[in-house]
Amino acid sequence: MTTAPSSTGADDGLRSGPAAGPAPGPAPGPDAGSGRFTPRARLILLVLCAAQFFISLDFSILNVALPVLGRDLGMGPADLQWAVTAFALPSGGFLLLFGRIADLYGRRRLFLTGVAVFTVASVLAALAWNPGLFLGARALQGLGAAAVVPTGMSLLTTIFPEGPRRNRALGINGTLLSLGYTTGMLLGGGMTEALGWRSTMALLALAGTAVLAGAGLLLPESRTPERPRLDLPGALAVTGGLLSVIYALSTAAEQGFGRPDVVAALTAGAALLTAFVVIESRAAQPLVSLGMLRRPTVAFGNLGGVITFSMMSSVIFLLTLYLQVVLGLSALQTSLVFGAQGAVLALTGAVSSRVIGRIGARATLTGGLAVQGACTTALVLVGAEQGAWLALTALCLASVGHMSAVVSYGVNATSGLPDHEQGLATGLITSSQQLGITIGIPVLGALSASRVHALREAGTAADLALLSGVRLAFAVDAAVVLAASLLIGYGLFRRRRSADRS
Repeated sequence: MTTAPSSTGADDGLRSGPAAGPAPGPAPGPDAGSGRFTPRARLILLVLCAAQFFISLDFSILNVALPVLGRDLGMGPADLQWAVTAFALPSGGFLLLFGRIADLYGRRRLFLTGVAVFTVASVLAALAWNPGLFLGARALQGLGAAAVVPTGMSLLTTIFPEGPRRNRALGINGTLLSLGYTTGMLLGGGMTEALGWRSTMALLALAGTAVLAGAGLLLPESRTPERPRLDLPGALAVTGGLLSVIYALSTAAEQGFGRPDVVAALTAGAALLTAFVVIESRAAQPLVSLGMLRRPTVAFGNLGGVITFSMMSSVIFLLTLYLQVVLGLSALQTSLVFGAQGAVLALTGAVSSRVIGRIGARATLTGGLAVQGACTTALVLVGAEQGAWLALTALCLASVGHMSAVVSYGVNATSGLPDHEQGLATGLITSSQQLGITIGIPVLGALSASRVHALREAGTAADLALLSGVRLAFAVDAAVVLAASLLIGYGLFRRRRSADRS
């Protein structure tokens, strides 16, 4: 595959060509410190962020459409979870492996391949006439997503040099990641009602086609100059472990944690991930450098990503139940609440890079988590007859903290790393995001459901039981986020002070 044209000059402030360790690439232009983008840089950023957006969109766009889809394809209620799980399994399980393959054999090449696979799979999903074909297409979509997400992120962090440009690029990318999930919920219902569920898959196919065309023209190739052997035992262990954990958590979201297959999958996942750590500690050329995970910015940055994504996705899920079941709001009214949240996410993402420039990525991450946790605490006060305005206000304010954390965790987790480790670092980032989205709803949903079941057994009305369960989950959600803010702040700033003294 030919390499896309490189930057037209040093004043693009972009890197291009094969990555050679920590070499800085072309020198940034006179405005590099300002974080401004040249026209070509804007187009590259548009292509990379568009890919991340439509992948994020795919996580939620079918949620509202599942009942209609099930009737059309003859899928029973117990089978509908596989419309989501079939995508989540490969998209999360293969992230680290594909991130490393991209480092070794070409990020642009794997990015284009992933977009092409995702696009073809979206066409197949839109045309599917039976459950088998549809679920196979969803799995193929997930495989394409697993190639696109880490390679897109590593292209972003290698093309845009560390500093204001990269911070701003990561801010825009993080905004679109969170907006994609919310937008998917909004678009899914409207498109399904107006055009049918197949239109959602057709939309993804059109988006993939546009990104494929733009990426082929604009993106430069980059890879590590060395060709070390791929750590196959480590790759098999981590991929199998992630697949097992994601399957267990996705299934538990619908069926509960007591099922034998869920317990077996969790056990297998824990064993394989433990084996992965052992393998990596002994491998001559490990898939994951354990030394990288000992970097405070990488470890605590990714922990922040898991926490902010898992707890905010849980808030959205729980609020959907509260607004529609307890308060009796319509689907349209509920979508307007999340539409307001989307606007707040977009505005916050637009300024987050400036905040990072002023107070630093560490302070932005810990402060963002603190705001998210404090505002989630307010949701414990929602009532049975009114509370929509409190819910809306608390959700929007919590989203300010959430988006600040989303942008800054990526900056923390990729800063100070050479180019040849960027694919691995971004694979970790996207694994944190996927793990967060996957684990939050099953865990807190199960906690809420357990409380509801106990109250219903005691004779409590259904809506009041649900209110109590949702409040409990909100309280636990807030406590987890606030505790994480303290832990991450301690870890990042303690190590920073130690480094300054040395």
